[in-house]
Amino acid sequence: MAPQPTTALRRGWTTGACAAAAARAAFAGLLTGRLPDAVTIRLPRGETPSFPVALAELDAKRARAGVIKDAGDDPDVTHGALVIAEVAWAPDGSGIGFAAGEGVGTVTRPGLPLGVGEPAINPAPRALITDMLTDLAEANGAPAPDLTVTVSVPGGQKLAERTMNARLGIVGGLSILGTTGVVVPYSCASWIAAIHRGIDVARAAGIDHLAAATGTTSERAVQQLYNMPEQALIDMGDFVGGTLKYLRTHPVERLTLAGGFAKLAKLAAGHLDLHSSRSRIDLAALSRLLDEVAGRAAAARACDAASAGEILAAAGAGANALAERIALQAREVALATLSGRTAIEVAVVDRNGAFLARAGGWAAV
Repeated sequence: MAPQPTTALRRGWTTGACAAAAARAAFAGLLTGRLPDAVTIRLPRGETPSFPVALAELDAKRARAGVIKDAGDDPDVTHGALVIAEVAWAPDGSGIGFAAGEGVGTVTRPGLPLGVGEPAINPAPRALITDMLTDLAEANGAPAPDLTVTVSVPGGQKLAERTMNARLGIVGGLSILGTTGVVVPYSCASWIAAIHRGIDVARAAGIDHLAAATGTTSERAVQQLYNMPEQALIDMGDFVGGTLKYLRTHPVERLTLAGGFAKLAKLAAGHLDLHSSRSRIDLAALSRLLDEVAGRAAAARACDAASAGEILAAAGAGANALAERIALQAREVALATLSGRTAIEVAVVDRNGAFLARAGGWAAV
């Protein structure tokens, strides 16, 4: 993840907001016979963004409109994508229904806020789209509409490879997301939401042992140690706080927290956000700990260390003892955050995928 810039950042709009704008434009075309050049929607918190219409197609039974996703200054994988909504008349009394078009995924596992087989258009965007279409019908003196809204994102299946959708059991494309409709740059809200949904999917599958890792190497090491299924793996990244706090109210029996020495040294010091822009390693405190576990000679070697990795290297034969102390301290922080509802193991993994230390663990499979 890139460091958070310090200058003012421009906010953007979620795929859900874009889909709502495209649906409103398409429905306006069905009602009036003319698709607008731009459309304005009202978001849940009162913002009223306007979206230029980049695609406009209309016949007697359906209309298609598309808008370009603008994520502002956030490094969103869908920035610049075309979000299309096709709105078609449906049988009387059917209400407003949703379908997945090209590049939008389908739910295949329980545990998500949508049922298996449903298009991956989340509840908040569905509600926003429904409100937009109902309001537009009322404004034009039309009855409550019976419509099918098909959302598509050309190229979305390829973009989805850069998301956590496959692990969540969403196949075929992207999820249409957004609770507020607003993308806050570098808030990483979508990542944290994916962590939560991953926990939900694992719980629904009856999995009682999860592995939350800061990176691929540590995740792979724990998966191989315990022979864990993919659904048990949580791509936590830097968001250990978001992971632990969600597990506090959605507990599992066992959790392995795995990561590199530097990341877990931050957790051991009480930091719940491990990103370099939001927490720092206390090198002086780490050097003092090295003195305790490996002696003055090792501490002397580390006196000019500029990173946690250099301190670990200076530990020499005491590296495992130092990693064990970090694992124990990190485990205490995690247990306090979870309030004791889940058994915790902390595993420190080196860059080659070998375990430097494990605290509170269980026998391998």
